Amino acid sequence: MTTLRVILDQLAAPVPGGIGRYTRELTRALIATQPRGCTVSGWVPSSPETAYRAIEEALPGLASLEKSALDRRQIAAAWQHGFTRLGAGSTTHAPSLLAPLFRHDRINNPGDQIVVTIHDAVPWTHPETLTPRGVAWHRAMAKRAERYADAVVVPTHAVAEELAEVLALGDRVRIIAGAVASDLAVPTDAAERRAALDLPERYVAAVGTVEPRKGLEPLVRALARLDRPELPLVHVGPQGWGDLDLAAVAREAGLAPERVRPLGFLDDSDVAAVMQGASVFVMPSQAEGFGLPMLEAMSLGTPTIHTDVPALVEVAGGAGHLVEREPAATLPERLAEAIAAVVDDDSHAETLRIAGRDRARAFSWLDSAEKTWQLHADL
Repeated sequence: MTTLRVILDQLAAPVPGGIGRYTRELTRALIATQPRGCTVSGWVPSSPETAYRAIEEALPGLASLEKSALDRRQIAAAWQHGFTRLGAGSTTHAPSLLAPLFRHDRINNPGDQIVVTIHDAVPWTHPETLTPRGVAWHRAMAKRAERYADAVVVPTHAVAEELAEVLALGDRVRIIAGAVASDLAVPTDAAERRAALDLPERYVAAVGTVEPRKGLEPLVRALARLDRPELPLVHVGPQGWGDLDLAAVAREAGLAPERVRPLGFLDDSDVAAVMQGASVFVMPSQAEGFGLPMLEAMSLGTPTIHTDVPALVEVAGGAGHLVEREPAATLPERLAEAIAAVVDDDSHAETLRIAGRDRARAFSWLDSAEKTWQLHADL
């Protein structure tokens, strides 16, 4: 019996975020596609009992859940500096760079292998959009992956090309994309949910953590250029790092307070209801590795606008309305023009709806899981 152990640290985090969603969906699909004679187990840092129960409930079919004595911060530091081999010595798949990366003999011990995932090249291409601590940790763990990982999974060719400039990974890189979350479906009471959130009939939607690289500031300034008082920005996502205050940006841009509606963190059903009801979805990011919210909006039939970040261009495949990021000073103007082009042209909006749905169908978690199993088999 072969056991594939998946590092589930992000699922125990207070707010799992994008990597948590990725981890949950990939692990579910790995369980659903496990070959004969194979099982999937989980490894998690020391966490509250409620977190363990939530993980087991989210991942039915998980063979076992190994619980570390070290918490997430301790294990991140220990693995970064190579202080402990805790967690090493098995067939391990890490949905992020948090992984037990040590010297091992895969040739004589084929079951001793480690695959890590690097979701984007932001710590190298846009370090100013992350915390210094975050940049240092990601770069250090990437160097350990360069030395010890048997393979490195990335979500797009764009990320592979960017990483090739800073890491010598050679043919160990594998491109395995993500897909739309299995739980993201428009609920039957979507209209009632939007009413409960006090949403208007028409609005611009954006989803993502409030942090510098997500491009939310120029998006708010774009709304100030639109003479559409009935078209507010509805934002879904938690507050991230930095001092970006969307309400303050709106005041500075001369927008009425009701024109920017932060909803914070919502469950998947509410997110689907918000996305599906939007007149247009905008992903104005300055850097991304995949752009899952964009793909999710497309899957729900919402016309989508995105910037020319290489990974977004690759994933959208021409199914979105593209906006160039440069020159940065006039990005709000171009975003405003794009929003107007979609909300004022029903034909263009319908074309984007159809193209977006078709594009989203090209991505599947089951396909991603099968490629992951094949990757470990090849090793």
